Amino acid sequence: MRVPTDLPSRARVVIVGGGVIGTSTAYHLTRLGWTDVLLLEQGSLSGGTTWHAAGLVGQLRASESGTRLVQYSGELYARLEAETGLSAGYKQCGGVIVARTEDRMTQLRRTAATADAFGLECSMMTPDEALSRWPAMRVDDLLGAIWLPGDGKANPTDLTMALAKGARQHGATVAERTRVLDVLVRDGAVTGVRTDRGDVEAEVVVNCAGQWAAQVGAMAGVAVPLHSAEHFYVVTDQVEGVHPDLPILRDPDGWTYFKEEVGGLVVGGFEPEAKPWVAPDQVPYPFEFALLDEDWDHFGILMDSALHRIPALAETGIRKFYNGPESFTPDNQFLMGEAPNVRGFFVGAGFNSVGIASAGGAGRALAEWVVEGEPTSDLVSVDLRRFGAYAANTGWLRDRVVEILGLHYAVPWPNRELESARPLRCSPLHDRLAARNAAFGSRAGWERPNVFAPAGTSPRTPYTWGKPAWLPWSAAEQRATRTGVAVFDQTSFSKYLVVGRDAEASLQWICSNDVAVPVGTVVYTALLNRRGTYESDLTVTRVSAEEYLLVSSSATTERDLDHLRRHVPAGHDTRVVDVTSAHAVLGVMGPRSRELLAVVSGEPLDDFGFATSRMLRVGRATVRATRITYVGELGWELYAPTETATGVYDALMAAGADLGVVDAGYSAIESLRLEKGYRAFGRELTPDHAPVEAGLLFACKLRTDVDFLGRAAVETARAAGPRRRLVSVVVEDPEPMLWGGELVLRDGVPVGQLTSAAWGETVGACVGLGYVADPAGTTSRDWVGSGSWSVDAGGAVHPVRVGLRAPYDPGNDRIRG
Repeated sequence: MRVPTDLPSRARVVIVGGGVIGTSTAYHLTRLGWTDVLLLEQGSLSGGTTWHAAGLVGQLRASESGTRLVQYSGELYARLEAETGLSAGYKQCGGVIVARTEDRMTQLRRTAATADAFGLECSMMTPDEALSRWPAMRVDDLLGAIWLPGDGKANPTDLTMALAKGARQHGATVAERTRVLDVLVRDGAVTGVRTDRGDVEAEVVVNCAGQWAAQVGAMAGVAVPLHSAEHFYVVTDQVEGVHPDLPILRDPDGWTYFKEEVGGLVVGGFEPEAKPWVAPDQVPYPFEFALLDEDWDHFGILMDSALHRIPALAETGIRKFYNGPESFTPDNQFLMGEAPNVRGFFVGAGFNSVGIASAGGAGRALAEWVVEGEPTSDLVSVDLRRFGAYAANTGWLRDRVVEILGLHYAVPWPNRELESARPLRCSPLHDRLAARNAAFGSRAGWERPNVFAPAGTSPRTPYTWGKPAWLPWSAAEQRATRTGVAVFDQTSFSKYLVVGRDAEASLQWICSNDVAVPVGTVVYTALLNRRGTYESDLTVTRVSAEEYLLVSSSATTERDLDHLRRHVPAGHDTRVVDVTSAHAVLGVMGPRSRELLAVVSGEPLDDFGFATSRMLRVGRATVRATRITYVGELGWELYAPTETATGVYDALMAAGADLGVVDAGYSAIESLRLEKGYRAFGRELTPDHAPVEAGLLFACKLRTDVDFLGRAAVETARAAGPRRRLVSVVVEDPEPMLWGGELVLRDGVPVGQLTSAAWGETVGACVGLGYVADPAGTTSRDWVGSGSWSVDAGGAVHPVRVGLRAPYDPGNDRIRG
């Protein structure tokens, strides 16, 4: 590799880290025409984590965007040699995943259906069919398997070298043995880096430093939440029947995988409880092509499982034990994107043992983000901005990594909650709700009640693909909301104030809907990007002539704040302030909610119209009461100063006793909003979806002449007509349980996938939302309204009713009553 004798004093982009992610980003930047790229590696290329990766390239991911990203990786690796003269060692050998339990078989059937939805080849296999593809394994304890012919494997070091050569061929400079000592920042933007060979001025710095990414982030004042864990595999001597074309074998019930290597096997896995390494700020330097000590005791659970699956290993020698530390993030998704607090500082790190599979697509996506100034596809699940400052705590990260690594091969239960490093962020009502037997879930670190168990019953219930033990409790909460009154703790909502002389003008540009409204009016709106697709959806309440209150979902705080601040037009007197922790939120919902609030406020509230907001006395406190709903009933959200929240809650529950008031949780909200057809950001609304296909053009001010971000793209999409539509789905049979992700079929042909699903107590069956597309072209209303519709739920196909209107109260009579 060419090492420049003199380091350039300036580059348009400096990439820190010469592993597979850094070299992929450099390669793709140059392919996009940004040739003034300098890649800095503190040691030798691939010498950090990349070199000891197993090199698996599995193509199917949980989301379509993630799947497309990895598909591109395979396509790139296959053609790199022709372009650069260096092979990536890529071989499309296919993959076999086996199941020991019926729960795992259900997962595999769902996986096969997901592959159908994404257009990937995948087939179910019997144990004997699996044996024919992998003759060395034992199958007498298996229930079945799936075959993924598109899976492959790559040589991590060869891949890195090929990407680096491709980057250099297109103009990039690669400097090894060059350590970054500091990231230079002025006025909230990067200006370059300081290295042990001199300073380099730069417009953009991309942090691809792997396990050192937290340290590099700290140099710029940017939190990069990841933590290293020891990660193990062994390479065996030759095994009879093992050959270069042998598929990758995954035995997730035994936490193990197997890959051919020089006639032997790479045997690795993801043990249920990981072994953390040092804190992120203590990862040592130098640590090049280095391993940690062998730990056969910790590896024992994986080795025992491997011996069970591959009996020949009992007579096979071990060539090498690898214990290579690798970094993991708090939610098992990698970190990508521009830091919200430092312009021009990007991150691509924390790849959770899927770095080789992801590198091609991730490097392209990150390079496009740098060039375009925003993501070009749905990267919400990996966006650095999904975490707040809370996630940088090293003690919290260490506790979490113990659980995270093992989840790679755990059954991906649809309602699984992480258990480690909790509680972290609590509502002021947390202890009261815990005393009422709440089963808490966690969202963006917030503890939130999912459902309330009856007195004397444990709120902890086993996970299942079928109807869960807590479903009757949620059903009761749904009935209470539809027929009486329920109180929801929604304190975790993100809340922002937008203030200043130009607040209205700024929001008119940023928001798709018209927010030039009278004081006290509430507006539902999208935040779109230039492509006219969703960055968020939220409510905007005009508080005064120069002040607005914006309320958004719990998990989007940093993304929303960054989007708002980034798009305030230059020269505007507008400030965006995060006030999330200043207010608790209590949702008072149901046909008797007006009665309850009339009692605690002493006002009749007959003149309190829908989509309006005003101050209201509740007991001894004064709160902002906003008449709005996410459950499809008459209701109010009460925004109480945090210090008054317990008193407000107590007053509601005391006054509501005679009205049958109940506590209710987020599981009920999910069911109720789906019956009403309400969309959720991150599922129905993403950067890959637009208002036309989501059925939300009413929230775009197209009848005015007021321009807004994304308007031109929305108008173009409206003129072209939707190529897919969001539909409501109700299962004909009350027995099946849906969770979201199920394949949707029309006349037996796959045409889409459910984005969300839950039990709907009011309709008496499971209900969901999903996008469907006519393979013949534009998806018309007539096409949606005809044909025979069904969903594939874990391999069982069930008839469903499909429509463009909500199954419950499509005329909105309930919410306006």
